[in-house]
Amino acid sequence: MSRKKSIFDNPVFLTLMAILVGFIVGAVFLTVMGYDPVLVYTTMISGALSKPRFLSYSVVYATPLIFVGLSVAFSFRTGVFNIGAEGQFVVGSMAACLVGIFVEAPPVIHAILCFLAAAAAGAVWGVIVAAMKVKWGINEVLSMIMFNWIAFYLSNYLVTIPAIHSDGTAEATKNVADSAKILLPQAMRTGLAPSANWGILIALAFVVLVYLIIEKTTLGYELKAVGFNKNAAEYGGISVNKAVFTAMAISGALGGMGGAVHLLGLGERISLFAGQEGFGFEGISVALIGASNPIGVFFSGLFYGALKYGGSKLNLIKAPSEIIKVITGTIVFFIAISHVFKVLGKKKEGK
Repeated sequence: MSRKKSIFDNPVFLTLMAILVGFIVGAVFLTVMGYDPVLVYTTMISGALSKPRFLSYSVVYATPLIFVGLSVAFSFRTGVFNIGAEGQFVVGSMAACLVGIFVEAPPVIHAILCFLAAAAAGAVWGVIVAAMKVKWGINEVLSMIMFNWIAFYLSNYLVTIPAIHSDGTAEATKNVADSAKILLPQAMRTGLAPSANWGILIALAFVVLVYLIIEKTTLGYELKAVGFNKNAAEYGGISVNKAVFTAMAISGALGGMGGAVHLLGLGERISLFAGQEGFGFEGISVALIGASNPIGVFFSGLFYGALKYGGSKLNLIKAPSEIIKVITGTIVFFIAISHVFKVLGKKKEGK
């Protein structure tokens, strides 16, 4: 006998409730620290949404997070925990940077070549981890963490190569060619952020593409089957090893494209890292808040980008920007435990 579904089975409702709780917990912390939560939240919202310029900055901040969120969400749906999106993001930006510096091509073609190079680099980074898992049984979480650091130091080494290093005093690479950038034309950026770019439209296209792959294709069905139950999928004739390779290649390609869109639309060069930038780990939060659904990830990325940019305005009222991490951490925590209670509830009903 099937259980009657309640509103608590709706992932959208659970996400909205988790967001509400996140802001309440953030308000409690702010009050304890002596800050006015109403003033802090008003400053954040105003700083992210009150002007077209601020709104465009929020979108620019959100775009790479949408790609990385898609990367993580795709792997989640196929039964692989992709904690290596940070490394895939970095190698993707490196590949796009090299093509952007050394390849000469017309404007649109040049940007496409950069994206293709980034996708290929991210896919290779993911496939290496998949091969280690399939061939030698190495846990993908451990190897991905190590590969994140390999990408980190490889990027720092790339910056020091004389042919790539900036001609100035900055510890960074040369800027990519103007033909590789995806910035909006100057006339279209009037009133918007100087870094306003086409990236959000590219991200939206890939949101739709990933949704169609997962929900409307045989490949997506097979990958989801492996994610639900590997043994049952294998019994049904699906190659689990092939599915792992495919999932990690696609997931890695999406992570790599996140690095490309960040470089070509905002960074324009790679600087020497003092520490990991955290895009991969923020992508995990975006995927969880978006319920690992491509459409949800799109809106989750926009929400996270607005929080991130709005939080940068808190220094105007001398409030700690770390409150953003408290809010997002609380949201992810409550989303996670909601799934735990759902699983426990199903087990109880089964008994």
